[in-house]
Amino acid sequence: MEDKAIPVVEKFGTFLGVYTPSVLTILGLIMYLRFGWVLGNIGLGLTILIVLMASSITFITALSASAIATNMRVGVGGEYYIISRSLGLELGGAIGIPLYLCRTLSITFYSFGLAEVIAMFWPVSLGVMPDHMIQIITVFIIVIITMISGKSAGLVLKLQIPILIAVVVSLLALIIGVFSEGLQAPEMVATYRTAPKGFWYVFAVFFPAVTGFTAGIGMSGDLKNPRKSIPKGTILAVATGTLVYLLIPILLSITTKIKPEELASLGVKTWNKVAFLGAVLVVAGIFGAILSSAFGSVLGGPRVLQSLAQDKLVPRFLAKLSKTGQPTLATWVSGIIALAAVALGGLNAVAQFVTILFLTLYVMINFSAAIEKLTSDTSFRPKINVPWYISLIGSLGAIVVMFLISPIACIVGIALEFILYWVLRERVMKKQWGDVRAGFWGTVARFALLKLKHHENDPRNWRPHILIFAGDVEKRLYLIYLANYFNQGRGILTVCKLVIGKLISDELNIQEETQKMDAYLENEGISAFSEVDAVPEFETGVISITQANGIAGLQSNTVIIGWSDKKDRMISCLRIFRVISKLRRSSILIRINEFSPYTSKKRIDIWWRGKHSNGDLMLLLAYLLNLNNNWERAKIVIQTIIVEETDVEFMHNILEKMIQDIRIEAEPKVIVKPRDKSVTEIIHEYSKDADIVFMGFNLPEPGGESDYSDRLDELSHGLKTTVFVLNGEEFAGEMI
Repeated sequence: MEDKAIPVVEKFGTFLGVYTPSVLTILGLIMYLRFGWVLGNIGLGLTILIVLMASSITFITALSASAIATNMRVGVGGEYYIISRSLGLELGGAIGIPLYLCRTLSITFYSFGLAEVIAMFWPVSLGVMPDHMIQIITVFIIVIITMISGKSAGLVLKLQIPILIAVVVSLLALIIGVFSEGLQAPEMVATYRTAPKGFWYVFAVFFPAVTGFTAGIGMSGDLKNPRKSIPKGTILAVATGTLVYLLIPILLSITTKIKPEELASLGVKTWNKVAFLGAVLVVAGIFGAILSSAFGSVLGGPRVLQSLAQDKLVPRFLAKLSKTGQPTLATWVSGIIALAAVALGGLNAVAQFVTILFLTLYVMINFSAAIEKLTSDTSFRPKINVPWYISLIGSLGAIVVMFLISPIACIVGIALEFILYWVLRERVMKKQWGDVRAGFWGTVARFALLKLKHHENDPRNWRPHILIFAGDVEKRLYLIYLANYFNQGRGILTVCKLVIGKLISDELNIQEETQKMDAYLENEGISAFSEVDAVPEFETGVISITQANGIAGLQSNTVIIGWSDKKDRMISCLRIFRVISKLRRSSILIRINEFSPYTSKKRIDIWWRGKHSNGDLMLLLAYLLNLNNNWERAKIVIQTIIVEETDVEFMHNILEKMIQDIRIEAEPKVIVKPRDKSVTEIIHEYSKDADIVFMGFNLPEPGGESDYSDRLDELSHGLKTTVFVLNGEEFAGEMI
């Protein structure tokens, strides 16, 4: 039996994969065919206002999408992938289906535009090209671009370089043409010569011009490094488009080559009349840009459908790839829908549908970014930090614009998403990546707990729910401070005081003792739950309390015990950690020789032996520590010891790559072990000045606790503060 050939998928970089398709979709159909129409109807002042309004919404959305994209490994499906992995599969599907329809309608939209350009060459003797002829040409264009796109995305993207050159040439021709003759004062008053439906109708026709920035995001599954390419390419494309769109109306309004009333009716002929050498330098740019926009839509839409199929929201066969790695079947389905959309009418009619659908998408992208920021998941560490209120403004702005364009369409669009969400919710679909909803459930009592129990095993939602056995809280205050730093307001901190041997005693008033602990911790500024437990014996007591602590999705997942100078107690702790590990809880043993919670810290050392054991948790704890005021200037140093000098560069590159992937600022340091020094001596030499040192530890074999306790004592002796870490469960997507 022969093995099936694995599709070979060509991957692209920032310029070719994101910036070029995005900027060409922005500088496309509307710029050439409708910008003069917009200016001729509402004047320069309102045209600039429309550009700024539309660009502001898209710029905020681009920032929000970029923030989420830098925080995850973005797969195929672009915006749908981002939303579904942030807000959950149900909400992702609710927006993914309209997104797919939006991109598919865009194919029709741009094909209509290209048909209008072709209509320029219709013989004058035959009068104006009839509408049915434009529709026939549109159908022909849809079929051609669908065939090419289904064959090779690489061919389509590489064709965009000469197209980009042609667009730049046409812009230069326009600038030269304007300044080659006299100038005039621009018309500032809105006349609505050919747009009797008013300002928001004009806005709706213009808005698709700025939606092109999502073309690059839609190619996420075909990028070499989506996390890097999407933000760089997208934001640069939006900035480029905004600058060009602010320049063009100024140029067209001050030239004497064309009158305002002609701007409102000439369409594509506007550029031919104003530009240097007329159609000679412009037509290639017009054809190329609009064709490129159409290709961008026919590449993006099928990939959304492919991602929906992979998530089983639509039939799975639509995710099938060709030998070249293209979603050919999904492409042909998209082409058929685009052909059916030709029946909607002309360019302006399709533009309104596209605008509303894109705005619903922007609402959800911004909302996703705002919620990610507000819930403060430890796994949300984007390289681009956008304040939650900025994303929320973008979301609200999109809703307002939708309503002003068409209240009915706004209500129908939002209702459609709610219906889709309800249908998908009823199917009770759940995927392994988790979502930020678990961040909500922790903030509202009973309702939240009922929801959290369905999310408690999602690795992405890992938060440090810490149970610390502190004994006398006043004597162990620094230990509690450190646990509070690790918690960083993201999880639940429970401080437990054990009372040994007083199960039934009139001397023990648990309620009173708990209130004293609460008051003391509150006075120290520590947000924690206090717990006093009477147990017959330390070892069994700690294990029982660990198992019972928490409720629903808020069970403790990390247990902290402080160092003891008593050998018997340390042996008991190691036996406890063995049981805790079986309960899939993480264990932390902290030895504090020198610590002050009130001074600024300079250095955090992590002794690294490998990512997939204790390293993940050590990195996360160091990152959380770094978020506190007294630790924010502390440098994280990841140190590893190797035996061979020849491995230094190799290991250094591994650490550099890991630091880049996990998005935590840290300095790698590779140390070659001298033959005359032990590992302990090296750690003491390099970490003697560190404010805190993280080291992983293992579980000794039964009976080996005494020797292992001596080993831990040797490693931590003389260091300021040592944190021994044993990772007991999967969390936070393993820091990636």
